Parts: sequence; C-alpha cells; structure tokens
Amino acid sequence: MHPDQRTSTTRFPVPIDAALRTAGWQPGRWDIKQAEIWADTLRDHTSPAGHRHAVFPAAVEAWAEFGGLTITPGAGGRQIAPATLHLDPLHGLHMARTLADLGRALDTDVAPLGTETDTGAVLAIDDEGRVYALDHTGDWYLGPDIDHALAALLTGTEPVRLTVD
Repeated sequence: MHPDQRTSTTRFPVPIDAALRTAGWQPGRWDIKQAEIWADTLRDHTSPAGHRHAVFPAAVEAWAEFGGLTITPGAGGRQIAPATLHLDPLHGLHMARTLADLGRALDTDVAPLGTETDTGAVLAIDDEGRVYALDHTGDWYLGPDIDHALAALLTGTEPVRLTVD
C-alpha cells in the first residue's frame, strides 16, 4: 500500500507521517535511554565562558520520541523549501550561550533539538514544548509543539520571525 493511501490514522498529516516512518519513527517510539544520555551530556557541558544547557521534560520527551532520526521531506514546499532534519540535540552542544540568550528573551528555558541539515539552522525547544530555529538570518518560531514544527519544516511552511516587539 502506498503511504498516501494509508487508512489508519496517526496524529500527523499523511505526508508528514510518511516522512517520519521512512526515517524510522513509528507511533509509540520511545528511546528514553538515549534521551537520558543526551540529557547527561548536555548537563555536563559548560562553555568556556561558563554557560550551561537547560534540560527539562519537554526536551527529554522530544528526544525520546524523535531523537536520532534524519527526516527527509517527501515533496516540494508550500512557501519555502522544506527542510531535511537531523534530530540530535548534540548539534547544539556548543550553543549553550545562544540558547540561554534566546530563553532569556522569551522568559523560558530553551534546549537544543537538532538541526536543519541543508542550512545548518539549530532547532530548539522550550520548556513548554514550543519549537524554534536559529540561523544566520535570525530566530524563528516553528510552532506550539514538535508536531506542528515538524509539519511546518517538512512541508515548507514559512516560519514566523521572532522580533524584539
């Protein structure tokens, strides 16, 4: 059966579900052991200037479900090019200060989530589960949770730029 003809439902739209399954995800995926290894590695890392990573349940849960996956979009983008993602928080290991600065600006804790492989944008998640991208052009809001962020990134939906206002 072709993935677009799937009759069972998941929480994702069919093209997102297909891309996730191709990457190795399935409903109920939960690698808490690897998520805890990442959490320990991030907690143990201190930048040369003394900055540390925040680790909190929303991040650990996202790492447990999606961590380690390389997700490739299945089609062209709606508004911008869709992103290929590698969800590994260690892509943000040396971004402790940058993520702390973003968290301070948003009045929340922020942890690394992964990267957009083509652009090098760092993906981050806050303690409420909201997802962001940080790249050379600015900081971007991707959605209120990882499900929305994955859908936006994999379908090429233009994100909202974070501004001082």
